[in-house]
Amino acid sequence: MENIVYKDGTLYLLDQSVLPNEEVYLEPKTKEDYFTAIKTLQVRGAPAIGIFAAYGMALLDGDKPELKAYLDSARPTAVNLSWATSRMLKAYNNGKSLIDEAIAIHNEDKEMCRKISEYGLSLLNDGDGILTHCNAGALATSSYGTGLGPLLLGKEKGYNFKVYTDETRPLLQGSRLTSYELEKAGIDVTLICDNMASIVMKQGKINAVLVGADRIAANGDTANKIGTSGAAILAKHYGIPFYVLAPYSTVDFGCATGDGIVIEERDPDEIKNMWFEKPMALPQTKCFNPAFDVTDSDLITAIITDKGIVRAPYKENLERILND
Repeated sequence: MENIVYKDGTLYLLDQSVLPNEEVYLEPKTKEDYFTAIKTLQVRGAPAIGIFAAYGMALLDGDKPELKAYLDSARPTAVNLSWATSRMLKAYNNGKSLIDEAIAIHNEDKEMCRKISEYGLSLLNDGDGILTHCNAGALATSSYGTGLGPLLLGKEKGYNFKVYTDETRPLLQGSRLTSYELEKAGIDVTLICDNMASIVMKQGKINAVLVGADRIAANGDTANKIGTSGAAILAKHYGIPFYVLAPYSTVDFGCATGDGIVIEERDPDEIKNMWFEKPMALPQTKCFNPAFDVTDSDLITAIITDKGIVRAPYKENLERILND
């Protein structure tokens, strides 16, 4: 499943905001198109956002430092966004071909996804029950994905998993995107409400939890889609391994702990109005709608990157593989 396609000088983006009912490819032309696509989650998932922004830096005219700052402001928590635009700006300053650099970022992500998937699959067994939260598959990256990568690769290798997917309120990435991807791949998937994670764990149906991450602090704290830390607490209680799968570029060594991660707060209408035929709360009802929460590192069994599987102590071990 390709969500970002560059062909004959044109970029095509699969609009994730209308899945699973429509499969529509957009052709962004202006910087506003790119900003809107990132801000409104037409493209989402840290690696995919970075790839998309890299193409934007290559294909759009104008002042490149200003363009970088503009695109970065669309999703401040996703470190891959600023990582990719920084790399593109460096390429620009060094006189490199920007489209070649964007294509390189795209291809490197494909290889990264394969490595993460292989490392993650090594921790799973045929027949395992898996809980997922949000979407961290091919739609969120370039191929395979991070959190879903071991499941998709495992399917290719003949593994049979029983996957339980949290719906992931309020934007429903789990129901709209993860269950969509897994169904398309022929993987046994059951959609559950977010607050049902505990009962499937208690009933012994879950052998591991797989999630992605948008930012990893130097000490291993991770910014995940809101609700992920609750699944981590439950997994800790029931003695279930909780794995965070993310590219090594997601590690932000400039951020010491999760306390330093900026948490994006989104439009209250996503809670009250989006996906509903009628409003589900009064207009004057206040809402708190953070896009992410922080999963403390002591709740994480391992962080699985393209450089390898990292276990506690995370600060030392994340630094150790920096130059591997």
